[in-house]
Amino acid sequence: MAKKMVIQLIWEDDPSCSAVHDILTYELSVLIADTQVHYDEVAVTPDQIGSTHFWIWTSHLALECAALSVRLSSRYKNQKSPWKQEQIAPVTSEKIQIYPEDRVFKVGSRVTFYCVLPAGQVFDKMYLTGYNTADMNITKISNQTYELNVYLNQASKNSCTDVKCHTTTSRYGACAYVDYPPDDKDLQCETQNLESIDCHWNTGRNTFLPKLSTAYWLLGSPCPHGYSGICSTKAQVDVGERNWTLTVVNKLGRLELSDRADMTKRVHMFAPEQVTTSAVNARNASLEWRWTVQQYNDLNITCQLNVSYDGTSTITEKAGVGLKLAVLNDLIPDWDYHVTLRCGTTHLWKWSDWSARVNFHTKGDVPDALDVWMQMKENQIIIIWKMLLASQSHGAITDYAVTWVETTEPEQQNRTTVAPKEHQVALNLDTTKEYVVTVIARNKNGNSSHSIVTTPCFSSGISRVNTSRITVSNGSFSLSWSASPKASGGYVVDWCPTSGRCSVEWLRVPPHETNATIFSKNFKEGLRYSLSVYACTQGAPVLLERREGYVKEERIEDGLFKTLKGKQQDSDFEISWDPISLNEQTAFIQGYVLYWSDYKNNNTVCNVSTGNPEATSLTARNLKISSYTFTVKAQTAVGECGTTLITATLNSPTDKLIKTVFISLVTVFSLLSLLTVVCYRQWACIHQKVYPPVPKPVLTDEWLASPGVHRCRPLCVDESHQSEAENMDVPELQCKSGATVNNYLSQANMPFVFAQTSKGYYNQPLKRCSQPPLTLPTAATPTQLSLSLSPFRGVFPNLSYNLLVQPGEQQSSVGPELLEGTSLERTSGGYQPQTHTEPSTLEETDYNPESPMSCVSTYILLPQSPSK
Repeated sequence: MAKKMVIQLIWEDDPSCSAVHDILTYELSVLIADTQVHYDEVAVTPDQIGSTHFWIWTSHLALECAALSVRLSSRYKNQKSPWKQEQIAPVTSEKIQIYPEDRVFKVGSRVTFYCVLPAGQVFDKMYLTGYNTADMNITKISNQTYELNVYLNQASKNSCTDVKCHTTTSRYGACAYVDYPPDDKDLQCETQNLESIDCHWNTGRNTFLPKLSTAYWLLGSPCPHGYSGICSTKAQVDVGERNWTLTVVNKLGRLELSDRADMTKRVHMFAPEQVTTSAVNARNASLEWRWTVQQYNDLNITCQLNVSYDGTSTITEKAGVGLKLAVLNDLIPDWDYHVTLRCGTTHLWKWSDWSARVNFHTKGDVPDALDVWMQMKENQIIIIWKMLLASQSHGAITDYAVTWVETTEPEQQNRTTVAPKEHQVALNLDTTKEYVVTVIARNKNGNSSHSIVTTPCFSSGISRVNTSRITVSNGSFSLSWSASPKASGGYVVDWCPTSGRCSVEWLRVPPHETNATIFSKNFKEGLRYSLSVYACTQGAPVLLERREGYVKEERIEDGLFKTLKGKQQDSDFEISWDPISLNEQTAFIQGYVLYWSDYKNNNTVCNVSTGNPEATSLTARNLKISSYTFTVKAQTAVGECGTTLITATLNSPTDKLIKTVFISLVTVFSLLSLLTVVCYRQWACIHQKVYPPVPKPVLTDEWLASPGVHRCRPLCVDESHQSEAENMDVPELQCKSGATVNNYLSQANMPFVFAQTSKGYYNQPLKRCSQPPLTLPTAATPTQLSLSLSPFRGVFPNLSYNLLVQPGEQQSSVGPELLEGTSLERTSGGYQPQTHTEPSTLEETDYNPESPMSCVSTYILLPQSPSK
């Protein structure tokens, strides 16, 4: 490596200068390649004149870089001597040389590098790695020497910055170390043991250059690990401020940092040692520890105790001289705790490190008082309380005791016990009376304090308050109300879903507050909630306000109107539906809208709406005869929703009238047909089942020929009317049930039995029957039996039948046949047909007097004259 060029100039004064009695000045100029690179002046006093003078200058160039020359001139007042010049020839080299080489430079300085070429080589380029061409300037000094002027704006990376010089045939490089002078800062000193000083600071820019080492001294003592920013040294710690100095030196500069402080106020204590619990109770515990530094016992110490439990932590502070004992209060019974602590002086320079953790478990205690409320359900009063947390039960709950007493009868106390997993009880109480209900929780350590709630008289109008809507913010209800002078015990806000079964939740609010933000993890979007505000009085709570709202309103699903029906009224069409249940309302319904369009023109859509949320119908008016699609939607804050469709065809009024008349005619015809069928079936049933055919009376010739024997009075018929009798009207004989004929009971109500003989059937009345006498005209003879019109238009008792002889239509002329062997015997009850043959054994038929009797029309034709 080429060395720097050192120029030493020695000269003596000219003898002519002996007469000079004032300062004589010499001017010196250094030239490189005929260019001045340095100028200097040397002043010689009169007493120095005549002696030998010396001048030394170190060039940044090596001797090999270029030819140098030095010029010398004297000046006295306004007179100046000519220049005298000395030439210094360069040292030649057989390879490329770069100067300066392996030098350390400060970031931000401007530096000139030289490239000296051997004879015969041609320069190509010269540069620094990592720098732009714009930051470098190359100047030709001679054919063998080139100058590179560059501004060093960045520190060397890794090891060094390369300086490159290239010719047309070869290349060469050298290292330049670019870095910063010391720039450490923020010195801060403290003491831990009051016998030594510990200082730390922020070190400057990191450097890994082997040519640039940094040395540190603290209070004149070396710091072997000063590069890490920490240094300690022994020192006397006294009361009072003083300077604590750090010196930093490297090849680019020197730096001193100072910290002025009173070290007795800069005590950074060691962490407490051997922390233990000396006493643990249900709600407090004592901690003890010791110090490793004896001097701490004389200091005013403040300690922080970090008490953690169940994922939470609290910090409490304790203070005292030489503090090494603390008591923790307000602990939770039957609970696990973890404690660590740190301490510092009262002037508090810094907290010590945290001590090791100590664990302990508090003893059990009676449960905390319950938070009790009530709810009315289906004429029952539900007493409900919040389940105690583990931090409130202070031990496993064994059960709950509930007592209640009517306010007007305090001596009649009732009691029940509730299992530990339950948190409510249903009481069948008279809701028209007030009751004082007391609830306590019990564990193995005892009973909790009494929690009391008074049930109001629900018949007194507790729920008669207006219900309004509530505002919602960020998934919670923001509720405010007017202050009540009755709320001596504060307020209770309870809430639950408006419809369906629910378990009420509640929040207690202090008396001086009249607003609350209600949030629950059980809140669901699209579900309506009812919120009630009660004033807690010395007696029963008083309902102040009731609100309703949704945490978030959601669109109602389509198909909301389950029973959509349509009805035509002339040219109007009414759409109706059942009231919408709250379970289906996922948003407040503000009204309804009805859309309709006909099939012929789907592009035309009409609508009608209502702002009444309680409406159950809408009517489309003045419609044309066509088929329509009707759409009903509910109007809500989130838009129209709950879409339900129905299609219908409107008919003309004439078609409707024709349809009505046709239906009426068909109905009448059907009724008449049904009546006819019923009557016919009844008639057939009577004749075929109830009354079998009645046999004709059997008359014998003897009966006709021997009227005296049978004491039968002849029936006289006027022959003058015989011609008329041929065409006479046949009397119609009708049976009237229960009628009296000539003061005799009609035989229509009398049963008959029929007996079979060898010649046929004959009828025989039961013995209990009585018959009216047969009345015949006295002038008639048995052989001349005919009827005249006029004598028989009255009542004609015919044998055993109560038959009325009435004029009727012309009947067949065929007369009845008289059976042989039959005679009529007159008895006190009338004429009875008799037979001469031995009658067969008759089987009597039971008679039901209450059996209905229908009349059957029949005719009796008496024998005509023998001539006929």
